[in-house]
Amino acid sequence: MLEIFVGAKFKFMEHRRFAYFVSGSLILISILSLAIHEGPRESIDFTGGTVLYLDLSPQVPVGEVRAAAQKAGLGGVQVQMSEDGSQAILHFGKNETSGDAFQNFEKELDQSHPNVQLTLLSQDTVGPKVGSELEEKATLAILWSLVLILIYIAWRFTRFSFGLGAVIALFHDILITLGLFSILNREISLTVVAAFLTIGGYSINDTIVVFDRIRENMGLIRRMSFAEVINKSVNQTLSRTVLTAGTTLLAVIALFFLGGPVIHDFALAMLCGVVVGTYSSIFVASALALDISNWWTRRKQARSAGASAKTAAAR
Repeated sequence: MLEIFVGAKFKFMEHRRFAYFVSGSLILISILSLAIHEGPRESIDFTGGTVLYLDLSPQVPVGEVRAAAQKAGLGGVQVQMSEDGSQAILHFGKNETSGDAFQNFEKELDQSHPNVQLTLLSQDTVGPKVGSELEEKATLAILWSLVLILIYIAWRFTRFSFGLGAVIALFHDILITLGLFSILNREISLTVVAAFLTIGGYSINDTIVVFDRIRENMGLIRRMSFAEVINKSVNQTLSRTVLTAGTTLLAVIALFFLGGPVIHDFALAMLCGVVVGTYSSIFVASALALDISNWWTRRKQARSAGASAKTAAAR
């Protein structure tokens, strides 16, 4: 079995304050971007509208594709082109008529580029009512996943601090990925929501591996502090974490650069999510589990001291 970082003794928890600063800065930037853009940019999956997926041979400049679409009556059209210019995605809103959209666009493009062969790969149309329902269900899916994960981890590890740390880390991962899409002005579609849920599954799997090792070491190592146990546990699972993240990143990078425009946003979300999720398993979930546990221990000690003082005063 391939292993790296054998015998590593990195003191991760000593740097958790700096990690909190980094995470807080990224979350603040994400929130500011979302506020400036008045929320995430929603695709037709949520707002309603039509999307045409087209193949063009030979390639056509994006400006001329947009001009042909506007002449075809697709007002408010948004155009995305593949890097080689051979494929185009046309988005137009719910107020536009989509019955003859492709025929009208094909006619206008043929007038300006008669030698271009245009092929309709697929067409998606969503009504505004359906889009609103999908938005509500997508939001509920993410929220319920966070709640159920909190309950499961708190029960599985008999420590509420573990469950709370894991859920905050998941929220951290999704919010930063959402902020990246807002900064890049990318659309949030059902495919991207699926990527968010996949990120959550990936991140929580890595977190559970670390937490499970922490629980094992707490039973074996009695002389260490909780911070030292976490450091030892993270170092013991570091090889698995890096190798898993690395192989996943290779697949996601291949999708990002070679998968085409249809899957590009999904790959971008996964690329960001894998990196942030790997980081958060150590510097957010584990660090928060430590600080929440320490806070709870100090609170119990303070209550115990207060009760002892009252008893002594009563005597």
